[in-house]
Amino acid sequence: MQNLVFVATFGTLLLAVSIRAFVRLPQRDGQILAAIPVTPCGTAVWNGLNLTGYGLYNAIAYVLAAAITFLLLGSISVPTQIVIVIFFVLVAICMPASSIMARIIEGKRHTLTVGGASFIGILLAPWIVWLTSRLTVHMGGAALPVPAVLAALAIAYTLGEGMGRLACISFGCCYGRPIDSLPQHLQRWLAPIAFRFKGHTRKIAYAGKLENIPVVPIQAMTNILYLITGLIGIFVFLQGYYWAACFSCIFVTQIWRIISEWFRADYRGNLRFSAYQRMSLAGVLYIGILLPILPNVQGAELPQLIAGVQSLWRPGILLALQGLFVFAFLFTGRSSVTGSTITFYVHKDRI
Repeated sequence: MQNLVFVATFGTLLLAVSIRAFVRLPQRDGQILAAIPVTPCGTAVWNGLNLTGYGLYNAIAYVLAAAITFLLLGSISVPTQIVIVIFFVLVAICMPASSIMARIIEGKRHTLTVGGASFIGILLAPWIVWLTSRLTVHMGGAALPVPAVLAALAIAYTLGEGMGRLACISFGCCYGRPIDSLPQHLQRWLAPIAFRFKGHTRKIAYAGKLENIPVVPIQAMTNILYLITGLIGIFVFLQGYYWAACFSCIFVTQIWRIISEWFRADYRGNLRFSAYQRMSLAGVLYIGILLPILPNVQGAELPQLIAGVQSLWRPGILLALQGLFVFAFLFTGRSSVTGSTITFYVHKDRI
């Protein structure tokens, strides 16, 4: 019963944040959080560095994914040190991969791709976990329950990417097709919930020429689907069904990526069936084949939610999560495609 209460409460909080974001973030003030003066360009004028909502929600997504990883793996007594190693090795690989893959596929230097980064993560995660397990045994520790660890990572990825879609709403990237380009029956369903992005500095405005035009709310649809999938994954994990939790999260996220790209209008490469869709299909097949043959530790007890919460609620872990938030915000939140001009002046009537 406590597992169901936890999932329901946690899910209500996440969905409340998302629904509020759906209303506020497409508005004109939903993109830029602050501008910091950097270099002077006149007597009282400075060029500024913009800090973005894109970075804020990406940082929240990273911290959410990390916290869920610590909680779930703590619930099956995986040592905290091992969790830290696995998670931060994956972050260290996937975070720069989001930029590198965008350059390779889209030919753009100043953009990031979650699809490319997640594909790299799906490819490498099983081997990172397996190698960590082997090293742990070699050092005299217990072998890791590899499918359980991969299930926790898959759930964390699903929830993290779901929350990260709020970053896409803030920036106006990964945007949907105009509603009037859809078949009539889909227009009737989607028109009432369409997004209208306001602000000329959003990607949908300068790249897609779709400012203030009703478009498919594909980011919101992805957010809701991924959050629900991740929450179900948590519940299934806590019942001890690790293979099902892992594969269901990978299957839903990757198949939806294939489907959702036909509802998107942003540039995804020149292929009819895009590179991202091909990677998603390959990722599902890869995990479906690999997961059943991975070594597992038999006889482990069912996950204990209280133990997971206790493993998360430690000063060192909380400080690490704060550090991850700052790093992720600085990595993704310093805008390189928008600029600002800041003017300083004196209120003469207050002298």
